Amino acid sequence: MTVIETNIGSRPEGAAGEVLLEAIGVSKVFPGVRALNEVDFTVRGGEVHALVGENGAGKSTLMKIFAGLYQPDGGEIRLRGEPITLPNPLSAHHCGISVIHQEFFLMNHLTVAQNIFIGREPKLAGGILNDDRAINQKASELLDRLGVEIDPRVHVGRLTVAQQQMVEIAKALSFNSSVLIMDEPTAALTATEVDTLFRIIDKFITPKTAVVYISHRMEEIKKISTSVTVLRDGELVATQPSSELTIHDIIQLMVGRQIASDIRPEPRVATSAALEVESLSTAKLLKEVSFTLEKGEILGFAGLMGAGRTETARALIGADPKTAGTVRISGEVVRIGHPGDAVRLGIGYLSEDRKRYGLILRQDVAANTVLASISEFTKYGILQDAAMRVAAEKWAKALSTKTPSVRQQVRNLSGGNQQKVVLAKWLQRDCDILIFDEPTRGIDVGAKQEIYDLLNRLTKEEGKSIIMISSEMEEVLRMSDRIVVMCDGRITGVLDNAEATQERIMELATRFDPTETPNEA
Repeated sequence: MTVIETNIGSRPEGAAGEVLLEAIGVSKVFPGVRALNEVDFTVRGGEVHALVGENGAGKSTLMKIFAGLYQPDGGEIRLRGEPITLPNPLSAHHCGISVIHQEFFLMNHLTVAQNIFIGREPKLAGGILNDDRAINQKASELLDRLGVEIDPRVHVGRLTVAQQQMVEIAKALSFNSSVLIMDEPTAALTATEVDTLFRIIDKFITPKTAVVYISHRMEEIKKISTSVTVLRDGELVATQPSSELTIHDIIQLMVGRQIASDIRPEPRVATSAALEVESLSTAKLLKEVSFTLEKGEILGFAGLMGAGRTETARALIGADPKTAGTVRISGEVVRIGHPGDAVRLGIGYLSEDRKRYGLILRQDVAANTVLASISEFTKYGILQDAAMRVAAEKWAKALSTKTPSVRQQVRNLSGGNQQKVVLAKWLQRDCDILIFDEPTRGIDVGAKQEIYDLLNRLTKEEGKSIIMISSEMEEVLRMSDRIVVMCDGRITGVLDNAEATQERIMELATRFDPTETPNEA
């Protein structure tokens, strides 16, 4: 792995300059969720300030407030000590605040120079036509400052991801930004490209400029940052100099010590393989993912955002193309080219976005329940309404689905009951392998317990095999017999529940080493 050398981490603590940007007691509430609760955050000149936390900790919400995308419900934002309002992204740019999002905001059909100066192009005499020569010259000067060799006349769509990242940085510098916020900037970069990025950050930092660096990669945090702020559940946990924290310290601050439930599954006896996946790979992310799901097992998948958990499920069922990999069901090699193949082979996928991929919201409970097995309820091309109703009522009773009737449109049901309808769809299809992607997202505590009871009943009484993808570590620990941990498209570890802890999972979820051989589950 490339050794990343910068001068940032070695800067003396007193080298930090004036306070550039502050959040003072900032709060943000969304329906049913307090995303930020009176958070303080201070950025000083001369520093790379790392902002870390688990998924849902509030990092992105705070950054979107700085970017002018969200308005705080409480507290205030200050720029060099003066209160400011940021009603939109343009106002943030005018204040010298630029955000480089994980998903780039570039237009592939335009050149590098055009992307950098979009809406601010120098004009020829008369003020109507753009001065292409001046645009290219200014872009070239910016790229030279970064030490990046990119032709400003090239269309962005022809660049690599790393080069596009540099264009985003150049665009930010074109606003004369004093605070540069980088959200997972290395998520799609190789080790060599990360090295280049860090040198650019080093060049950018002066006593009057600063970088806010959001990343799940702990090694990067230690190497690049001068200070670290940890958020957990929308609240400030700590802000400390990086030199005073080990990676283990940061992880403990992220995870915390309070566990809502110490319930763990009973140890189970190993059984035969229901599903075997070997060297599953995709062009963009997955790298030789191999694991085994046993009959009657709940196999948890843990990892941070972008780790590749959902991508693994989608590649497995044929929703996304794979470049390599072998799949066996009950020992037999199978070919899954699209989701229809997966369904015929007895694999049901409950998407994390049930409203988009799992349900037809304007159809009733009965229609949604038979959606995956519609041919069984069709005779001479006509849907058998009475049979559909009987099947839906059977599963509504079995799953305790709260609905006035199976004629109720599913859009009118609660999130927990919508999830039960999706589950009923796959139980009606009699799938032996079920993939639950974020099964309790957006579901209240009571409904969560019902979902947990259902999963346990399916494996213990029905003999189903379940892959459960969840961003909630407590949920993974509570439900999984074994836990597969992913980072950057690879499996970095497989833990028996008895040996798993939140700290151990987080260590594996933040382990990034492109030279490391992936573990096999």
